[in-house]
Amino acid sequence: MTLGALRPSPLVEQATQHLRDQITGGDWPVGTKIPGETTLAKTLGVGRSTVREALRALAGAGLVQARQGAGVFVVATEPQEDWAGQLRRSAVTDAYEVRMLIEVEAAQLAAERRTDADLTALHAALDRRRAAATGSDAEFVDADIALHHAVVAAAHNPVLTALFGEFVPVLRQRLIDLVELLDLRSADPNHGDAGHAALVDAVATGNAAAAGHALREELQQTLTRLQSL
Repeated sequence: MTLGALRPSPLVEQATQHLRDQITGGDWPVGTKIPGETTLAKTLGVGRSTVREALRALAGAGLVQARQGAGVFVVATEPQEDWAGQLRRSAVTDAYEVRMLIEVEAAQLAAERRTDADLTALHAALDRRRAAATGSDAEFVDADIALHHAVVAAAHNPVLTALFGEFVPVLRQRLIDLVELLDLRSADPNHGDAGHAALVDAVATGNAAAAGHALREELQQTLTRLQSL
């Protein structure tokens, strides 16, 4: 593969793709030192700042690494998949197991850190979940997720909140399918109300152990159903 001059726009994206092709195509194997910015800029017909941005993008993808005083080297021939991508490809049961780990810890922290505003939000979310019992399965699942989000938010840890947010789009449709497939709401439209009420009560009373237990029990029941499909 031979490098060639680029068209005017978008330069950074084009430069990144050309350099990526050199790596993934085998022209620059792992361990190869990439030509310097000046050489690449001249070869590609762009400015050094464009080359610098392209190399930064490749480093973000895990393909190259700058070594102080030595230059930029190829460290991988396949880009690293981001967290969201891994979640989308994962088995639903694997994702749910990790969700359990995150939410149980979040529930325990919520019991220790919740504010009056958090308690108001939690009770409102529980009420909305109960009201959604008369709606569609999708509406019920969305209300259920909103209650879980309120619990995670009450932990006041932005990393936990962000992680939970990554799981929602991956699990939402699977949960709707599960409710429909197993007909979980035919006998009890407000399926799982007792467990969620116990969770909210445990957070409200500051009982971290009870909050973690209530959430673990509720999520484990769902995981068991998912594993049986």
